[in-house]
Amino acid sequence: MKAHRRQFVRLAGATAALLALSPRARAQAYPARPLRWVVGFPAGGGADIVSRIMAPWLSERLGQPVVVENKPGASSNISIQAVVNSPPDGYTLLFVPASAAVNVTLFETLPFNLLRDIAPVSGLIDFPLVMVANPSLPAKTIPDLVAHAKANPGKISIASFVTGSTSHVAGELFKMMTGVNMIHVPYRGGAAMVADLMGGQVQVGLDVLTGSLAHIHRARCARWRSPGRPDPTRCRMSPPSARRWRDMRRIRGAASA
Repeated sequence: MKAHRRQFVRLAGATAALLALSPRARAQAYPARPLRWVVGFPAGGGADIVSRIMAPWLSERLGQPVVVENKPGASSNISIQAVVNSPPDGYTLLFVPASAAVNVTLFETLPFNLLRDIAPVSGLIDFPLVMVANPSLPAKTIPDLVAHAKANPGKISIASFVTGSTSHVAGELFKMMTGVNMIHVPYRGGAAMVADLMGGQVQVGLDVLTGSLAHIHRARCARWRSPGRPDPTRCRMSPPSARRWRDMRRIRGAASA
């Protein structure tokens, strides 16, 4: 973990040194004022948790506050547009989720070009998607869930944290591969999805492990695993096959020095 953090700081620092700044900005050391860290999901979800862990750590090393700003909506497109519309001065950072890549195929037109308008700063995190369930669900393994869903077509709900997100796409892939008919229930963020999952409003959901890990450890929601695998959390889960990446970017300006 320490090696990853050191690499992140080196990359962020190197990029900061090469940021395309206006002549006035070049006259002063960077950064000379607080930075914005824009996140395209609501507070409490995996993206927000990671951002709020990393922001103070980055702030300590840059010597300026790094303020996390949540701009949820349109599967992270609103946050991307907000950063694209910001001045290209190096003071606005964007948390880029995997859904930003998915959006290119899901939306007919987008008011921005991610590769053209946003410059990469650093890779940030790579973690699995996890299938979680309300403990009252009678299924105890993935095969049990598939059998239960096939015996009750159109009656079992499967939630995602945002329409068009990797959570949503992974759920559709699961349904396609297993041939089950489950009802997709989209949310506006992982925190709201997990809250309803624990409350029994939905039965199954796909979340990033960061967002659900605390609840899994407290056995507030079940996660499946393969039979015979050690289970220190007292929950149940199958090995996840979908993974999700996140990185940090800034708005593009003039060519780097």
